[in-house]
Amino acid sequence: MSNTNRARCIMVQGTMSGAGKSLLCTALCRIFAQDGLRVAPFKSQNMALNSYVTRDGLEMGRAQVVQAQAAGIEPDVRMNPILLKPCSDTGSQVIVRGEVRGQMPAAEYFRYKKQLVPEILAAYQSLAEEYDVLVIEGAGSPAEINLKADDIVNMGLARLVNAPVLLAGDIDRGGVFAQLYGTVALLEREERARIGGLVINKFRGDPTILRPGLSMLEERTHLPVLGVVPYLEVDVDDEDSLAPCLGTASVHKPIDIAVIRLPRISNFTDFTPLESHPALGVRYVSEASALGHPDLIILPGTKNTVEDLLWLRQNGLEAAILKASASDTPVLGICGGYQMLGQTLSDPDGTEGGVPVRTLRGLELLPVKTVFTAEKTRTRVQAVTESGPFAGARLDGYEIHMGRTQVEGAAFCRLQDGTQDGCCRNLVYGTYLHGLFDTGELTVKLADWLCTRKGLSPQQAAPVSHAAYQQRQFDRLADGVREALDMQAIYRMMEEYR
Repeated sequence: MSNTNRARCIMVQGTMSGAGKSLLCTALCRIFAQDGLRVAPFKSQNMALNSYVTRDGLEMGRAQVVQAQAAGIEPDVRMNPILLKPCSDTGSQVIVRGEVRGQMPAAEYFRYKKQLVPEILAAYQSLAEEYDVLVIEGAGSPAEINLKADDIVNMGLARLVNAPVLLAGDIDRGGVFAQLYGTVALLEREERARIGGLVINKFRGDPTILRPGLSMLEERTHLPVLGVVPYLEVDVDDEDSLAPCLGTASVHKPIDIAVIRLPRISNFTDFTPLESHPALGVRYVSEASALGHPDLIILPGTKNTVEDLLWLRQNGLEAAILKASASDTPVLGICGGYQMLGQTLSDPDGTEGGVPVRTLRGLELLPVKTVFTAEKTRTRVQAVTESGPFAGARLDGYEIHMGRTQVEGAAFCRLQDGTQDGCCRNLVYGTYLHGLFDTGELTVKLADWLCTRKGLSPQQAAPVSHAAYQQRQFDRLADGVREALDMQAIYRMMEEYR
């Protein structure tokens, strides 16, 4: 199919997961926007537990949300028509155009996904009619030869929308020349012809040292190297479990916040505003021995509350959290973490993991009870906190969860329609709202409260506007990538395939 629409496009594929495709696409979105073009991101199929609810109440992957923000536009579910949220080692919840289609084992989805091509193309063409440039992100590697027959996210998609391709390799983990050469070698001739250039990503050091290798790579692949992108120290939301922030085990700021790294942790981007605050240090804990004596414990969202609660119980973290709470350490639960803090959880129909659970004891820190149902709550909300030291903070968040929770205690916040959300008791707080720190008011109140509890002056650490901070990070990223890439060559590639 030829691309007869006005929009030009460029696709970034990678030699593996974690090669930096999302970040490069974010940078390109920013660069094209800086150049005065109307630009939108696109990823046909995203597998991630970090998701987002659009203004019209639809669910999409966070990576394309961040790319849309870098482009200066409102996130739109058309930018990520298929989202897979893993719920086990062999199955995922399948979300199409923002709505749940069901839960499928991998083999079943592999057979089913061909039916989704018309919906992918409809989303793409609709965007192509509204924007000047579409920045397309691939997934994993185009050289997964066991998956190529029905590919809808790498070269298969590039063929469908007639997109030129940049192929990126990650030098930080070593073997980048083998990555790039091997990937190109495993592609079909038509697929290789789509690659307009190679990119070496995450380089630390003097790029002149690479020149002999770059020349040999170009000679053997017959493809130009269009840039060596340095390892950029920018703070931009990560997409999935490969995110470097999840490996943070220690902090060097006045306030120590321990986020429990659940096996199926979701929406850990909730904590990016905390990480950027000068007084707040965020670390991720997966063992009881590493919990220590934090100033705040956070139980984050999860794709499978029941399984992660059992994990928490089995590895000793539940006992450690209960001990810390009994010693007046504040505890905050978000979404699935909030559900865990309650008295009981029930999943009579096996909604989460396929196995019915009559009644499971929670941590019993909040007077709430949760029953899981097939219906999924998915909405954007505004709210005002009502609890203790946080009272009066305005929130602009979103809900993505299964189950209904019965609350018998004080609410955490009140939504704009007058209904209440969450619960609080003593120093334990719970809420269903993701993105609760994004507006900044709750972050400031939380930092002030934790500093005061520790005998520190809140004025010693000036609050940071998360929105302004995020925009600065996008500009830093774009500047670094623009300097490293041959943007003229990229513009020529897009024009040739127009």
